[in-house]
Amino acid sequence: MSLSPSRASDFMRCPLLYRFRVIDRLPEKPSAAATRGTLVHAVLERLFDAPAAERTAPRAKSLVPGQWDRLLADRPELGELFSGDEGGERLAGWLGEAEALVERWFSLEDPTRLEPAEREMFVETELESGLRLRGVIDRVDVAPSGEVRIVDYKTGKAPRPEYSEGALFQMKFYALVIWRLKAVVPRRLQLVYLGSGDVLTYDPVPADLERVERKLLALWEAIRAATESGEWRPRPTKLCGWCDHQSVCPEFGGTPPVYPLSVSPASPAVSPAVSPAAS
Repeated sequence: MSLSPSRASDFMRCPLLYRFRVIDRLPEKPSAAATRGTLVHAVLERLFDAPAAERTAPRAKSLVPGQWDRLLADRPELGELFSGDEGGERLAGWLGEAEALVERWFSLEDPTRLEPAEREMFVETELESGLRLRGVIDRVDVAPSGEVRIVDYKTGKAPRPEYSEGALFQMKFYALVIWRLKAVVPRRLQLVYLGSGDVLTYDPVPADLERVERKLLALWEAIRAATESGEWRPRPTKLCGWCDHQSVCPEFGGTPPVYPLSVSPASPAVSPAVSPAAS
């Protein structure tokens, strides 16, 4: 009875992908891009441990190797990303890309003028329906006036304007959780795109968050119906080329694993995936 932004996005993207990740728990190979994002997030989080005057670009870049060592110690399987890299050239280039993303952040925000109230903040709330929402917010800023800003770092490029609603879905999800937890609507939602040097902002109002809540409830009902019926329909898109589960996907001639849950014949079939743009 819980939902996170990533799992909600999985179901909207492809119900079968949600099944593979949540129910079957199929393993996925480490991704160089996703791991680089994790590394950059760790560096930006740790930078705020230093006094404001010492939060400089050179200091931030110097944190990259150490944070990579920590990440590798926690998840040794990430070493597979650079197997066969005897001279270390690929690793050095990859770390250099992470350093460039960290450095670009300084052209978008000034950390010497920021004192985050929270970093990597785990949030969780339960709606009246019993659905539990949870997630981790990269940064929460609170102004002296009490206004709240939710900030999320993205290491990719900003989406085109017609896709901005989908990009904001995660942020509206977090805003809804904060609203239900603290009875405060965040003043601003801010996406910082380090890959392209863009900042996308949105100022939500209660009506926005009420729509997101209704959407999540409808999404959860669709997930429950699919869970009970065992009908998880694939939804082919251009992103299928990046999926680790093509070998067990019917769209690619594969056969999914035996469904591990009991099936209720009377249960309705899963409804079509909800589009992020509907928020």
